[in-house]
Amino acid sequence: MLKQRVITALVLLAILLPALFASNPLPLTVLLLIFMSAGAWEWGRLNGLKGAAALAVSALCLILCGLSWQLGWLSTPLPWLWTIAGACWVLGGAYLLRGGVAGWPRIPRAIRLIGGVLALWTAWLAVVQARHIGINFLLSVLVLVWAADIFAYFAGRTFGLKFTKNKLAPAISPGKSWEGVWGGMIGVVVLAIVWVALDASNQAAVPSFYSRLAAKGYWLLLLGAVFMAAMSVVGDLVESLVKRSAGMKDSSNLLPGHGGVLDRIDAILPAVPLAMMLTYFAIA
Repeated sequence: MLKQRVITALVLLAILLPALFASNPLPLTVLLLIFMSAGAWEWGRLNGLKGAAALAVSALCLILCGLSWQLGWLSTPLPWLWTIAGACWVLGGAYLLRGGVAGWPRIPRAIRLIGGVLALWTAWLAVVQARHIGINFLLSVLVLVWAADIFAYFAGRTFGLKFTKNKLAPAISPGKSWEGVWGGMIGVVVLAIVWVALDASNQAAVPSFYSRLAAKGYWLLLLGAVFMAAMSVVGDLVESLVKRSAGMKDSSNLLPGHGGVLDRIDAILPAVPLAMMLTYFAIA
């Protein structure tokens, strides 16, 4: 399993990194379009659809992405969209986590399907817009999500349940602890401060997400980093909730050793639209 996991990770990096660092955003735009359509197919399966019906969900996601591409939204400021998406993630995430695994099936399936497709679409559009802003900006957001996960894992393994008696969400994700969440937040704050210092020393032509917040004050940088780390956890928990409700361990087997596409991007789905929202608020 470990060997397969490493091989898959290397293949993904070999595909993703050239697209990310290409001089033109087009390769990353197309690659992410494939990933999101695959994620939409998984979303349909997680909500009880099979065969052509699950493929139809994928097609709907492709149509939305293609339509927004045709309308020129890939490089058009959309603060209204990021505000709506951010509010939906904050309020909707709180509602879903409060309802727990048992509450998910009570939501009409049509609403669940549409909500998932919209989440994938807005995440795709946000990542592409972030890439149009600059590689440094997009990379700073993606690394934030990865750092939150890594720091949370090691903090949870080291300090889990040593300061609290209850786990974070035992019915949804038994392995997560509050200590892990706090460790992830601390790690992201440290990352943000270091990144701002590197931007300043290297006189970055395109400021990172962190530098844009810090320009309005380090208090905003601190709050933004903690908020983003928390919302990345929300994205992870929401997907875990859906998988538990569906009785599935992974969203699919598309990525051997890693599960499915949704298993890899669950924390990114809320993070990048929220980063775009905070960025526009910071520069307003």
